[in-house]
Amino acid sequence: MEEIPLDFLDIKELNRAYMPFLKQGGLFVRTARQYKIGQSLALLVTLPDALEATPVSGKVAWLTPHGAQNNSPAGIGVAFIDDKLGLRDKIEKLISGLQESTDPTYTL
Repeated sequence: MEEIPLDFLDIKELNRAYMPFLKQGGLFVRTARQYKIGQSLALLVTLPDALEATPVSGKVAWLTPHGAQNNSPAGIGVAFIDDKLGLRDKIEKLISGLQESTDPTYTL
């Protein structure tokens, strides 16, 4: 299974990438590489101010092709499948003050 490292330097970037509308949560990964819906991946996510990456496995649930409308960056949305270390809860706690923000996200 391919592993993708994701390093978030600030909470606003994390908020733009988080996908709360997925049942178990997920993250948008900026990439020009081609993936298929349902493809299994592992993410190594380093949250802002974290010392270590948190691993989570998932599946591709979203595709944004290069040249998409609204100048959205190319990439994939990875739905969390096996979140044993509670990454979703950690993310939601960090971005709790930004969830009502009108800033655009990478997906919806």
